[in-house]
Amino acid sequence: MRVVLASFDGGSKDVSDDPAIVAALRRLGVHADVRPWTDRDAGWDEAALIVVRTTWDYTQRHAQFVAWVRSQTSPVLNDPALLVWNSDKHYLDDVAAAGIPTVPTTFVRPGRPAPPLPGEVVVKPTVSAGGRDTGRFGPSTHEAAAALIAHIHRSGRTAMVQPFVPTVDEIGETAVVLVDGQVSHVLRKQAVLRPDEVAPVRADALGAAEAMYDPDLVRACAGQDDELALAERVLGYVRDRFGTTPLQLRVDMLRDATGAPQLLEVEGVEPHLYLTETTGGVERMAGAIVRRLPPG
Repeated sequence: MRVVLASFDGGSKDVSDDPAIVAALRRLGVHADVRPWTDRDAGWDEAALIVVRTTWDYTQRHAQFVAWVRSQTSPVLNDPALLVWNSDKHYLDDVAAAGIPTVPTTFVRPGRPAPPLPGEVVVKPTVSAGGRDTGRFGPSTHEAAAALIAHIHRSGRTAMVQPFVPTVDEIGETAVVLVDGQVSHVLRKQAVLRPDEVAPVRADALGAAEAMYDPDLVRACAGQDDELALAERVLGYVRDRFGTTPLQLRVDMLRDATGAPQLLEVEGVEPHLYLTETTGGVERMAGAIVRRLPPG
């Protein structure tokens, strides 16, 4: 049986877990390889399983990516309906409506004026990854925030505005990594956005925010009970909505002014899982993929 890990054109061997996952799958007797999702000659329809792993450029060609996901005849993980839903951050409205504590978000469609910007805010596109076209702005730079919203609109995208959560500068983000419905490990991520600017990006195949390349950006940590509980609530919501347990899910959260965790993002399309940051992470992922292989 052949498993294909879908990646992006330009490769991710130096910054992702994909090569380690492939090696672990081969040790388990599974033929596996990594191919860009845009590769028409990858033999997608001949794969026993397609695992969408590091399609980190999908936000730059979102409609094409959605069409590719929906066109596959081989089984796809995560579930295609989950991938499509999770590829646009409007999903945050759905999660918040389910009663899960979520960072408040205002969506600004093209043609609409910038909303009032109280205090310090974060602006980004609803289809975004890697800190591209993302900025943090205090009251003295609200004009720059409005300019970023206008820039996002000119490309036909919807912008989103969130209050900046100060605890990210103090303790960072927490990310709970779930593999096959179980907590694999927990990560602590330093702040990526600096005050009063659009995040600088690197001119390479990925084009992510420069801060994302910091080797010390993310480290494994011990998860707190309330963080794990929030991750379980998000997982339960996803299970109920799509009728399946995702192969991979990363639940990103911040602590609000009261110290309670609140959801920042659910990463189910192409989450960077930092599997090599924790003992057994790669093996857990490989084992979960093997369990999802169709019989025969």
